[in-house]
Amino acid sequence: MGTVVYRAAVCSHPRLRVPTLRIVSSLGTNVSRWQVLEQVDKELAKGDDRTALSLVKDLQGKPDGLRCFGAARQVPQRLYTLDELKLNGIEASSLLSPVDATLGSIERNLQLAAVLGGLSAWNVFGFSPQQLLFLSLGLLFLWTLDLVSFNGGVGSLVLDTIGHTFSQKYHNRVIQHEAGHFLIAYLLGILPKGYTLTSLEALQKEGSLNIQAGTAFVDFEFLEEVNSGKVSATMLNRFSCIALAGVVTEYLLYGYAEGGLADINKLDLLLKGLGFTQKKADSQVRWSVLNTVLILRRNKQARGKLAEAMSMGKSVGACIGVIEENIDNTDI
Repeated sequence: MGTVVYRAAVCSHPRLRVPTLRIVSSLGTNVSRWQVLEQVDKELAKGDDRTALSLVKDLQGKPDGLRCFGAARQVPQRLYTLDELKLNGIEASSLLSPVDATLGSIERNLQLAAVLGGLSAWNVFGFSPQQLLFLSLGLLFLWTLDLVSFNGGVGSLVLDTIGHTFSQKYHNRVIQHEAGHFLIAYLLGILPKGYTLTSLEALQKEGSLNIQAGTAFVDFEFLEEVNSGKVSATMLNRFSCIALAGVVTEYLLYGYAEGGLADINKLDLLLKGLGFTQKKADSQVRWSVLNTVLILRRNKQARGKLAEAMSMGKSVGACIGVIEENIDNTDI
C-alpha cells in the first residue's frame, strides 16, 4: 500500500474507495481526491480532455494528491544491445513477435466446424453440388464484404466474443494487456481517457466495427507535436513505452506475448514516419522495452489491482485511485 496516512473512515462512494484526503485543486479548497477524480470522469465523458488533464496536473506530484502521475523512474536513454536486454531477463524475440495462438486455434476450429457442417448438411438435406457451390460463393462474398467494408471487423468481433466466452486464459490476458497500457501511460504522465476489454464493448460504445478493444489516451499534446512536424524526444519516449506496455505485460506474466502485434506495427510506422533509420528505430524500441519492463516489475502489485478494477468496469478516475493506493514511494 502507499505511504498515505489513512483515516479511520474510508470514502464510501460506490465507485471509488480512496482515502478522504483534503487537497487544493482548481475546483477550490477543501476538496477530497475522489471528488477531483469524479470530476475528471465527468470531463472525460463530455469529451473535454483539456480540462480533465488540467485537473490531474493540478494535483500532480503532491503527497496528498496524485503523486504517481508522471512520476516513473526511467533508465538512461542510450543504445542497448540485445545482450544487455538478456542480462535483464528479456528475450526480445519472445516479446516482439506476438502470435495470437488462442484466437488462431478458435478460428481453425470454426473453419473445421463449417466444413463438417457443410458435409452434414449435404448428407442430411441432400444438397446438390451446385447448391453447395452457391452456398460457398455466398459465404465467400460475405467474408470479402467484411474485409472490404469493415476491415475484417465482423470476423474479429465473432472471434473475440467466442474467445472471451470460452477461454478464461484469453479473457484474463486481454485484461492484463490493457492494464499494462493504462498503468504505463499514467506513470509516464499521459492520462488514460477510457478503455474497452472486448470488441463487443467497443462496438457498443463507439458504434463502429473498425474499432477494436483497447485503451484510449488524452493525446492532444502528442497530436499537436505530430502536426507541427516536430515530436519531442520526451513525448516519443512516452508513447513508445505505452505502445509496448501490453506485450511487455503479457511477456512478464506468461513468458511470451500473444496480443499486441498491431501496437508494434503502429510504433514501427510512427518511427518510419519520423524518418528513423533502422538502427535508430531498433535503439528506440530496445530502450522502450527495457524501460517498460523495469517500471512494470517495480509496480507489479499496482498492475494486478488495476487489472481487477478494469475487469469490474471501474471508471478511469476509480482506476487512477487504485493505482495511487497501491504504489509505494519506493516503487514507481
